[in-house]
Amino acid sequence: MEHLTEHIQKTLELMGFGDATVNVDHENRRVSIVIDDDLIRDQIAAVLSAFDHLFNLTLHKEKSPSYVIDLNYYRKERERLIIELARAAAHKAMAIKTEVELPPMNAYERRLVHMEITTHPELKTESLGDGKDRHVVIKHIS
Repeated sequence: MEHLTEHIQKTLELMGFGDATVNVDHENRRVSIVIDDDLIRDQIAAVLSAFDHLFNLTLHKEKSPSYVIDLNYYRKERERLIIELARAAAHKAMAIKTEVELPPMNAYERRLVHMEITTHPELKTESLGDGKDRHVVIKHIS
């Protein structure tokens, strides 16, 4: 979609968020949206999920690749926290030489953990559980 920024801006205006700032990084297929609104602050995860679904549905209809949508830097901060958690769990797994289970995460967050742990050759990861209980286990390779 050639005019992705304009399309998102127009959609946000129709939703009542006319003061939104939209930045699109086409190279990394990421969209950053900043909206100063109390509704957004109170329900950031749910609104982000809805925006992500809405905008990627539109891109799919246009036969364009999907983009990662971020709202008020929520996803960026969440990614930073997940990577920090993965590093701490890796340190613990290496120190005690046993499995470390992380809390349930969505597929994207689990992927971040798997990718982070690949930097530790003495560790491996595995996703266990079903649905909302799916989580990553970090294991020390003996």
